[in-house]
Amino acid sequence: MAKKEKFVPAWYEDPAPAGSWRSIFKWGDPAAYKHPNSGLTKLIMDRFGLTQEILSKPGDFGLEQVPDDVPISLAAEHLAFLAQTCGEENLKTDTYTRIKRSYGQGMIDALRLRRKIVENIAEVVVAPRSQAEIEAIVAYANQHIIPIYVFGGGSTVTRGYEATKGGICVDMSVHMNRLVTLNEIDQTVTVEAGMWGTQLEDLLQNAVEKLGAERNYTVGHFPQSFEYSSVGGWVVTRGAGQNSTYYGKIEDMVIDQEYVTPRGIFKTCPHPRAATGPDFDQIMMGGEGSFGILSKVTLRVWHWQPENRKRFSYMFHNWEDAQAASREVMQGEFGYPSVFRISDPEETDIMMKQYHIEGSIADTILQKIGFQPMQKCLMLGFTDGEKDFCRNMNRKMRRIFRKFGAFELSFAGVTKTWEKGRFTDPYLREDLQDYGVLIDTLECGVTWSQMPKVHQDVRAFVKSRPNTICMTHISHSYPQGANLYFIFIAKIDTIRAYLDLQYGILEAIARSGASISHHHGVGKATAPWLEDQIGTEQMDVIRLLKKHFDPNNIMNPGGTLGLDMSPAQKEKRWGKDLEA
Repeated sequence: MAKKEKFVPAWYEDPAPAGSWRSIFKWGDPAAYKHPNSGLTKLIMDRFGLTQEILSKPGDFGLEQVPDDVPISLAAEHLAFLAQTCGEENLKTDTYTRIKRSYGQGMIDALRLRRKIVENIAEVVVAPRSQAEIEAIVAYANQHIIPIYVFGGGSTVTRGYEATKGGICVDMSVHMNRLVTLNEIDQTVTVEAGMWGTQLEDLLQNAVEKLGAERNYTVGHFPQSFEYSSVGGWVVTRGAGQNSTYYGKIEDMVIDQEYVTPRGIFKTCPHPRAATGPDFDQIMMGGEGSFGILSKVTLRVWHWQPENRKRFSYMFHNWEDAQAASREVMQGEFGYPSVFRISDPEETDIMMKQYHIEGSIADTILQKIGFQPMQKCLMLGFTDGEKDFCRNMNRKMRRIFRKFGAFELSFAGVTKTWEKGRFTDPYLREDLQDYGVLIDTLECGVTWSQMPKVHQDVRAFVKSRPNTICMTHISHSYPQGANLYFIFIAKIDTIRAYLDLQYGILEAIARSGASISHHHGVGKATAPWLEDQIGTEQMDVIRLLKKHFDPNNIMNPGGTLGLDMSPAQKEKRWGKDLEA
């Protein structure tokens, strides 16, 4: 009998055409893609009624060219000043560039671009070549009350730099991406804020060869957006990398910063610790461009020792055991793993398909020893650091996990499979969106005691929408708690339906007592929930800082950090009029 041929959908595989809508809304490299594997494809087809006939036809690929038809209202004299200051070649006024430097990588951005909705874009994009040019731009814009927005890597999912007031986009990625110094005595690196993660780690991990250093280093900050995010973006959003359980979030890595503000240069102290009043590094981080432009930053570095890494993966019988074991590790006072991820039952079920565990020898063994579908939970991770430290961590964790009845899966290569796709998984969303299936995320911070309620409440809301997948994992852990990262997949036809789901999840997170963001930042999308979350007293301090640094409200205006929000934003209905 002939073997049945495996069905392969008509996924798009060509490079996104230059100047097309797809080249803006797709993730990362215009020529790259990553298709759902057969297990995930079958799940999507079964869950959302996507037949072979539907998936055999071209989807909504967005290959049309972006027309250059959005007028500029910025006065010619202002454009002339920018050209004279930064060079004519560093000034862009075409519609395509203005959209690409104003829209981020959030689902609301992709949905609008797929529907050819252009709004809230800068009127000009300028790429300064030096801090002196940044200072000149900010002083001029402040004098003439012209809004300024800052672009670094473009990976925001919170409408972080969306130019709701038009004005100038300052693109830091073109020139402001240089290494300033590597200080091996202090074990720090200073870079300009426009440097991307790949540039930074390439220099550090090859410091002996490329910088003449005594050894190689790492900052240890590896967010999923690592290949397409900037150091400045990490800092101003208080970001976290996937290795944060060992290396820390970005606020644990920053030593000092320098900002160009409408009031002048603001530089923090370079000491590792000080008792000189409030910590202005912590005050400035998370400002999201509302106080000024971060021009350079000094970060601590660690020894790069990948040869000492110990990978692990385990299956737990249930979510409660996985949480308890994770907490015991984090409170064990013997150190922390680097990557430390725990998936809830629904995410585990999908990962079994995505990582080819389902139907494998490992899956057969798990079934025979009583690990139940939609109950079992996958844990994976690895250690970083000195050799004996890694060995001891691995030994201590194994003892704890076995106490909770976990089954070791390290032989199955799960963690290596995850590592291989850790930065490329975002490409999956294009294939799904092409056929009307949306995959998006929201995340929050919780204490261990809060975690069961937050997980239950948010899932209950998501599941109240018929036929919606809700996966959850813990990816950043602390002795006192962790984050919860919710991934939802749904067949959604309108922008309003998407925003109803997104806003509802944010409401559920806020009601449950969790923080409304753990590492994505606030931007303009999450801003309406900020004051209720932190309280009016703290919000008043943010308002005072804004007034001090930016009295004319030119820095990232239009709702960032809950400042100067529109009535629609305040009512948490921003964007709901978009029915297309």
